[in-house]
Amino acid sequence: MALGWLALLPMAGACGPVPDAVPVAVITAVDDLGDTVRLGTPATRIVSLIPATTELLFAMGLGDLVVGRTTWCDFPAAARAVPDLGDGLQPNLEAVVSVRPDLVVLYNSTQNVAAAERLRAQGIPAVLLNTDRLADVPRLARLLARLGGRAEAGDSLASSYDRQLAASSRAPRSPPPVILVLAWDQPPIAIGAGSFLSELVSRAGAVNAFADLSAASVPVSLEAVAARDIDLVLVLGTAVPGYASRAEWQSVAAVRDHRFLFVPEGPFSRPGPRSPEAIRLLGAAIDAVPAS
Repeated sequence: MALGWLALLPMAGACGPVPDAVPVAVITAVDDLGDTVRLGTPATRIVSLIPATTELLFAMGLGDLVVGRTTWCDFPAAARAVPDLGDGLQPNLEAVVSVRPDLVVLYNSTQNVAAAERLRAQGIPAVLLNTDRLADVPRLARLLARLGGRAEAGDSLASSYDRQLAASSRAPRSPPPVILVLAWDQPPIAIGAGSFLSELVSRAGAVNAFADLSAASVPVSLEAVAARDIDLVLVLGTAVPGYASRAEWQSVAAVRDHRFLFVPEGPFSRPGPRSPEAIRLLGAAIDAVPAS
């Protein structure tokens, strides 16, 4: 269907006045690559290929619009009933097209640019979105809700989220504990200031050991880790990490002494409506550690 202005043109030889042009309702949004997406009507069949946006759509009450997801979209439980279309990076476009979407949500990565272009060439609107920081949550809530024709749901979630985020954040302990957050251990990859996990640590009253590095994650040496004078190591889940028993990691005192902070993985897995809960859980875990 053509977008823009639909003119009602007179037929040859027709009598009477020509009707005024009737505007077609168009919903527009600019994605995080800077491209503009236009919908003639609100989206009713959304493929969400980012776990964070899938969770967000369900949290806003728009789960009924989601007709496709990634393998990693595991929350809420209702999302698992949506057809699994595979990975979110370089997605299976045949699988995506097969569910007849009128909007596809992709992570803003160079690996997905070609997929977005191919979908648009087939007349399927696609948006490339960043879901890396806590501030992305209210912004994307409003954007996605508007594209789904339920702008008020986005405004409501965004306002509630901002209130909860402020209420859960707290001043640091004195002195604030230094916390190591690892994305990977072999080779060591540390979380830097560009990740929402660093924001969670800061809002919980602590300091990310590698907050001086601007990237979301950075390869680091064990010597650099040991030199950071780390107080605690954040662990998602309840199991002591395997690297704690490896000889090379004994140079890191916090690992050698098993000074771990165990937190549930779910709220820490992505920025979203559960992020205020993650801050509260991390703050409680920090408070449970005796002051040195």
